[in-house]
Amino acid sequence: MSKINFLPTLQDAYEPLMPEQIEILRSQVIAEGGDQASVQSRFNYAWGLVKSEVVDDQRLGVKILTDIYKESFQRRRECLYYLTVGCYKLGEYSMAKRYVDTLYEGEPHNKQVIALKEMVEEKIQNETLKGLAVITGAVVGVASVAAYYFRSRRR
Repeated sequence: MSKINFLPTLQDAYEPLMPEQIEILRSQVIAEGGDQASVQSRFNYAWGLVKSEVVDDQRLGVKILTDIYKESFQRRRECLYYLTVGCYKLGEYSMAKRYVDTLYEGEPHNKQVIALKEMVEEKIQNETLKGLAVITGAVVGVASVAAYYFRSRRR
């Protein structure tokens, strides 16, 4: 895998480009032939889309990154990182975990990968706890209603 010393932080994904900047990236891809455009042009456009505040743009960015991952062995490391960030931002935490785990297997000592992995795992843990709290609340609610019903039937 190619080595790049800098990868963006997760926070970078929440700093959207101006619509005009995304349009410039899109125009570059179109000028180069759309799906036949250079990997770099499509990659830049995909990252711009992931940074967008529009969910459909983010999804398109993840799709483009997935396509690049499949076709360009040299860009797989970067794609895994950016796919992790994109899926995290979309709330697709299980997919983000799959991507970051794959990346971590190849770079277990990379501090940026470790930090991203910890953020993904923390988010999954928090979401799991929220889910358990909701389920517990629902069970308590149903039990309370059942208890009230049975008490009122005894009278």
